[in-house]
Amino acid sequence: MKFSLNKPVKIIMLGAGGTGGHIAPHLYRLLHTLERPVEVIIADGDIVEQKNLVRQNFIASDLGRNKAQVLAERYASAFGMEARYIPEFIESADRLSELVRPVKYTAGLYPYPQSEGLSILIGAVDNNRSRHLCHQVFQKSDNLIYIDSGNGEYTGQVVCGIRRKGKTYYKPVGEVYPDVLEDTDKFPTELSCAEASMSAPQSIVANIMAAAAVVSYIYNILILGSIEVRSVTFSTKTVNLKPVISRNHTRKAA
Repeated sequence: MKFSLNKPVKIIMLGAGGTGGHIAPHLYRLLHTLERPVEVIIADGDIVEQKNLVRQNFIASDLGRNKAQVLAERYASAFGMEARYIPEFIESADRLSELVRPVKYTAGLYPYPQSEGLSILIGAVDNNRSRHLCHQVFQKSDNLIYIDSGNGEYTGQVVCGIRRKGKTYYKPVGEVYPDVLEDTDKFPTELSCAEASMSAPQSIVANIMAAAAVVSYIYNILILGSIEVRSVTFSTKTVNLKPVISRNHTRKAA
């Protein structure tokens, strides 16, 4: 599938923990080279704790600070970009819909009509309730790229869903892996202290491999202008990434 190489770009990343923390530095490094307007918003209501220093992209001086704020301020300032972040968990469909709404811009001189920029939602969350929310918003969006990352201790997957002019061209994670929509978990703000302390085991290499796959999607979309892979699965034990190749990657650019 083809993508425009000159439209403004808006990226919203939900989650600034294990995977999101490793996505951030490479995402900002990549985006600051683009010769077009770029907006990045990171959202996460969690704070940096001692246990996070083992596998997440934080250091001791970050302890007690909001994760989204740490990442946005550290990497946006490093690459001369505006630091935008939401120190809260996004748990409302209306709010997420507003966040992912593409920016409007005028491609030529007046009276040319306004066009929509590219809007990309990165799901770096660790619960299926949030994935369900992203799925709902994706299904109601006219134009949206939704890249979801999920992993356990050694394995995981990254799925790129694409909506264009109200039609789904690439299935989102909720259609590729329907079990993620069978909500048995809670939003982060609904968890008790005991529940919040119990999280699925992950390894730093799984988080890094997932982050590399997400950034590769962003690179292909924004720098190369096309993607040929709908989703990837990976294993850190076998050091393997297995792609699902698109059969219709020559479609018109958005």
